Amino acid sequence: MVYRFRVILDTQEDVFRDIEMDDTASLEDFHNAITQAFGFGGQEMASFYMSNELWEQGDEYPLFDMSDEGGLPVMSESFIEDILNEEQTRMIYVYDFLNMWTFLVELAEIAEPEEGKTYPNLLFAHGQIPEEAPDKEFIGESLEGDDLDEDYDLDPEDYDNLDFDENWN
Repeated sequence: MVYRFRVILDTQEDVFRDIEMDDTASLEDFHNAITQAFGFGGQEMASFYMSNELWEQGDEYPLFDMSDEGGLPVMSESFIEDILNEEQTRMIYVYDFLNMWTFLVELAEIAEPEEGKTYPNLLFAHGQIPEEAPDKEFIGESLEGDDLDEDYDLDPEDYDNLDFDENWN
């Protein structure tokens, strides 16, 4: 089977790529197809995250497992056909954790492969990727008494009264 995806850069402008992948391809193969389709070198760290209809981040599939506990399913050992289906169609893909290029990945269709066509296949490209990753605005709940400097009578410029030894090592 062939999985057809729309991969959308999370930015104000419309920037997306439609990519076809063989169902037996790994997430690492998909990662490589995405980086090539968007013109990245592919040498930065990246992760896929399962997502729901609200684009909330779920289970992680990293390029390499760098967690303390170990045991995260890595991209090279995770296959598209085992992860995505008609009910589970969305993932978030993050490339280059220093710049946080964030993509919304949605399975559009599962179809029969076309004879003579090789996969992965870039079906359609729309929009130019910006020079820099789009800024992300992280919004959280504001806490009552959020101004800790006033609450504890701290002046960040007054190093002499911060009560720590600056030569501690």
